Amino acid sequence: MLADGLYKYADSVNELLARYGVKFGIYKNGEFKEQLFPFDIIPRVISAEDFDFLERGLKQRVKALNEFIRDIYSKRQIIKDKVIAEEFIYSGSGYLVQCDGVTPQKNIYAHISGIDLVQGKNKNWYILEDNLRIPSGASYPMIARDLCRKGVPEAFEENRIEDNRNYAELLRRTMEYVNTGGLSVVLTPGRFNAAYFEHSYLAEQTGAHLVTCDDLTVENENLYFIDYSGKKEKVGAVYRRISDEYLDPVNFYRESLIGIPHIFDIYRKGNVALINAPGNGVADDKGIYYFVPAMIKYYLDEEPILQNAPTYLPYYEADMKYVLENFDKLVLKDVAEAGGYGVVFANKLSKQEKENFITLLKSEPRRFIAQEVIDFLDLDIYEDGQPVPRKADLRAFVLMADEPVVWKSGLTRFSRNPDSFIVNSSQGGGFKDTWVLKN
Repeated sequence: MLADGLYKYADSVNELLARYGVKFGIYKNGEFKEQLFPFDIIPRVISAEDFDFLERGLKQRVKALNEFIRDIYSKRQIIKDKVIAEEFIYSGSGYLVQCDGVTPQKNIYAHISGIDLVQGKNKNWYILEDNLRIPSGASYPMIARDLCRKGVPEAFEENRIEDNRNYAELLRRTMEYVNTGGLSVVLTPGRFNAAYFEHSYLAEQTGAHLVTCDDLTVENENLYFIDYSGKKEKVGAVYRRISDEYLDPVNFYRESLIGIPHIFDIYRKGNVALINAPGNGVADDKGIYYFVPAMIKYYLDEEPILQNAPTYLPYYEADMKYVLENFDKLVLKDVAEAGGYGVVFANKLSKQEKENFITLLKSEPRRFIAQEVIDFLDLDIYEDGQPVPRKADLRAFVLMADEPVVWKSGLTRFSRNPDSFIVNSSQGGGFKDTWVLKN
């Protein structure tokens, strides 16, 4: 399936990606460090049949999650019906009391969802987590595919692959669908954000303005973009790449230097769309993940198409008992962490580390989930002139306008360490293109 020319083009693609600034940045010990996001030339290939199955399951999941967020910030019926404990929801860091009673344009909260999956060696797909706040990563397979298509066009002429260039159009449509009248903008914290390349690339691809907080102002209950000449234009949709707490220093974290004062006030009044909606963290808390299959049954009256990884909540006495009895076989995750941080493989801990962790677990049971370790598929990567197997996951992107649409591509991330299950870029992982085959 893979054209020989792609192997020969591998180094050239990474050189071009470096030239285009396809990097990610991380803060370590208070210092910002930027590094390349290594690209592997061997694509992940998903059959049309497999993707059709994933597509149905992902649409179902995102619909249920969107209904859950709307319910929690309005009627709270799922709590009243005792499907999820009230205390469990309100004790999570993702719940924002400021969002109570706030309804976004057209009732859409999760405009862009990044759903992380792995495929087990039994060929079953498992959801690992739902990213509904500011999921990143779509830009990387977009630009990598573009460079590969230009360098080795025969690879894409010889294989029936879904074209991934439509992501920009899907994103533009998503922004326009909820736009309240005016410009669509991509709001970035600035050059030193980890995903700045993506912010600028998606703004360019969609035709949206790339802006920082200094370019926007709230006046007369509307949001305006101020260009270099001082001219003001009304803004109707903000694809914000700033975390909730830093978005508006008047309503959230008062020390924020990257937010826009009163933007949340005019959002509350329906005068601007914010993409994704503030408060979505209530649904992508790793503890809430445990309840998504129940949400699907509750809101949609359907059986879940895609499975969660087998997960236990130490918050519940029976689950805590299971976790303590099977501790060495499990992976523990801090529900508030991301990027591969806060993940502990119990069998890697020393005796003292285990004792310390179990003490912490008993004192803060809401803080952790425990999961069975899924032996997920290895995918070949091209290293030192030959294919070698490495663990890999898939981030699928679902965009919501009138209906959820699953992008027929995705970000496949892999571990560069042969002994590691952690694939995140912040942990040194690389990425692949994802080829979805046509029928």
